[in-house]
Amino acid sequence: MPGHASPARSKRQALAPPRALRWLVAELVDRRAESRTARTLVFDVPGWPAHLAGQHVDVRLTAEDGYSTQRSYSVASAPDGDRVELTIQRVADGEVSPYLMDVMEPGDRVELRGPIGGWFVWRPEQAEPVLLVGGGSGIVPLMSMVRTRGAVGGRAPFRLLYSVREPDDRLYAPELLRGEPGLDTEYLYTRAAPPEHPRPVGRLTAEDLVRGGWPADRRPMCYVCGPTGFVENAATLLTALGHDPDRIRTERFGPSGG
Repeated sequence: MPGHASPARSKRQALAPPRALRWLVAELVDRRAESRTARTLVFDVPGWPAHLAGQHVDVRLTAEDGYSTQRSYSVASAPDGDRVELTIQRVADGEVSPYLMDVMEPGDRVELRGPIGGWFVWRPEQAEPVLLVGGGSGIVPLMSMVRTRGAVGGRAPFRLLYSVREPDDRLYAPELLRGEPGLDTEYLYTRAAPPEHPRPVGRLTAEDLVRGGWPADRRPMCYVCGPTGFVENAATLLTALGHDPDRIRTERFGPSGG
């Protein structure tokens, strides 16, 4: 999920049934680099309720003097007991992401609250085709969907369009390039592409969605996540191509302030 970004829910978002959310202690047990500016943190969270692919959490840091701050991050992992993975993108001059990426060591603790969200989710019982459209670190909740499908042996066909500025910005590259049956992945580059890449650099277009997505008459579920401009453009293009707006689910990210 984008560094200090907070989810901006669609106007159509249907929230999950109300339930009490409580802060849980999360201990860092592992971390790994995903790109030059992103790292995945693996937490052990005793008492963690099972999350759905696409949900997010609040992370709270509290200093010794009592000062507290929090940010929202999408869950990157498939449900796995008490383990929760968050992918953090470093934000220039950020208050939280530099600490999470550069200061935290295994054994250190933060607090998590969640899982949160009931609209931008994929459930394993869904059988229709799925189109995932991710911009930058908007890939994070989509990767949870990909991993959940793999973990449960889901048969719904997935197609992923992943837009990044240049190859070094790709998250989860080894995992996605390795691929799995039923998942088709296409990269879109906006500033610099590998020499062999057939598509010219540039923003997401209707042609990209036709080539790498599903025809509207297949009635796929479409999940779009990324910066506001990217998401609005993708949703507009999908609607113009005949996709049912009620089957286009969006999550937008932007500065949370503070």
